[in-house]
Amino acid sequence: MDKRKFLKSALIGGMVLPDVTVEAAVLVNETAPKKTKMKHWVWVDPHATDTEEQLSKTYASWYDAGIRGVFFEADSEKHFRIAKQHKIEAHRWMWTLNRGEKSLLSTHPEWYAINRKGESCATHPPYVDYYRWLCPSKEGVSQYLEQNVKEILAKPYIDGIHLDYVRFCDVILPVNLWEKYGIEQNKELPEYDFCYCSDCVKKFKDSHGIDILEVKHPDQSLSWRKFRYDAVTSLVNRLAVVAASFKKPITAAVFPTPEVAKRIVRQDWLNWNLDGICPMIYHGFYKEPVSWIGDAVAEGVKGIHGKFPLYAGLYLPDFKNEAEIKAGIETALKNGAAGVSIFGRVDEVVLKILKSVG
Repeated sequence: MDKRKFLKSALIGGMVLPDVTVEAAVLVNETAPKKTKMKHWVWVDPHATDTEEQLSKTYASWYDAGIRGVFFEADSEKHFRIAKQHKIEAHRWMWTLNRGEKSLLSTHPEWYAINRKGESCATHPPYVDYYRWLCPSKEGVSQYLEQNVKEILAKPYIDGIHLDYVRFCDVILPVNLWEKYGIEQNKELPEYDFCYCSDCVKKFKDSHGIDILEVKHPDQSLSWRKFRYDAVTSLVNRLAVVAASFKKPITAAVFPTPEVAKRIVRQDWLNWNLDGICPMIYHGFYKEPVSWIGDAVAEGVKGIHGKFPLYAGLYLPDFKNEAEIKAGIETALKNGAAGVSIFGRVDEVVLKILKSVG
């Protein structure tokens, strides 16, 4: 399963889908705005062809620039252990609700989310073929993901768990993608509105006395929206309990602000019990200027109320030059981010910038 197929296809014409959450990212300054020791992170898809010599050289240079942790998208003990040899934390980056494994599709098609038209992600994936979303309301799904986290954190060389795609499918894409996919999403279209499976319908009726299938405009029901926010929140907090039992941290990559996350992917991340959050504040996706990064950070930090640190995500291809990258980092830190996360290739230029803001 290639997480970046949608991202790579969307790059044509300069457009990208969020969550798209990241192949490489860097988190900076764990306790901003105070001037304390900085902590950077990098999102990595480890390659089996990487040699120990190459990895040792890379991780040494990252540590020198202040990088102290890596989120690995795949399990490679070689990568994890070499990173740890260079005093870099090694965390496992896990796909959560977007799961298209053939084995899962064949054994549990009933676990997949169903849109307002009655179509299942198992047979009618929205937007792109790899968009196969599990329903967070199903007990079987929660137990399955809890077991995934247990198996990951039981490995001694893994320092923590990082959740990605922990949400519903995008009911609204960022405006920068509408033309690319020939969609105008000025309202919530039924084919992208999830989940209307029997479990969700029954649980909502039991708790609210409303049959959502009989509601004329379900997209306008505030209680129905909250029901779905809570379904994802409940799942995340169950996984947080598992992480706590291993005494290992749990973090998540999420959409850019609390308002945007709730509105377009049903993420209410302010109420998640995490050790850190990585909102992807990719300004180009939303056709916003670099200054918007600071606005998004301020909104998130205010909502968190110090519950956990926020690391602002920056997408390198959205920046025109080195000066803009530096400005993006500085405005994030100025507005209260505990650091920044950079999606893109961590080269000498990026390392130099990280050192300069330290």
